[in-house]
Amino acid sequence: MGSLLRPRMCPAHRFNPALHLAVLGLLSTICLTVPSHAKSSAEEAIPTPDVIAQLEQHAAQASPREQCFLYSQLVHTMTRKAGQEIAEGDTEAAAATLKRINIYARLIHQNLAHDAKHLKDAEELMHNTTYRLAQVLHLVSGEDKASVQETLKQLDQVNDELLTQVFAH
Repeated sequence: MGSLLRPRMCPAHRFNPALHLAVLGLLSTICLTVPSHAKSSAEEAIPTPDVIAQLEQHAAQASPREQCFLYSQLVHTMTRKAGQEIAEGDTEAAAATLKRINIYARLIHQNLAHDAKHLKDAEELMHNTTYRLAQVLHLVSGEDKASVQETLKQLDQVNDELLTQVFAH
């Protein structure tokens, strides 16, 4: 009677730890990467020149307290654009975009004195921007690398200033 209550184990149904670990690893990878791809594709949309022009106009017309955050958004957006230009091999356009990023980084620095709104948001954007530009740095070489390094150095400095302001408030 004991043999009737006990399930029979055939060789195909035996516990295989390696198979279970492989399945667990595959499921973990799928669960962890699918949401990040969905998020990154929405975030990674490269801005059109019209979008950048609208951001520039909005930032220029904003109150001094809001400009720090708006210029941070603009720098973040333009960094994505520069990354795309570099990836496509359009180094002239990337150099022009990096020069504009430097100009807006200076404006962020100047607007920190105006008791800026959204400092924490601006700092988070700048942190993400410097991370992205550091990744782009690995794609460039020679003269272009120096330009990206110069921009990254300036953005790192602005990020440090933003972080200091966040902790001061």
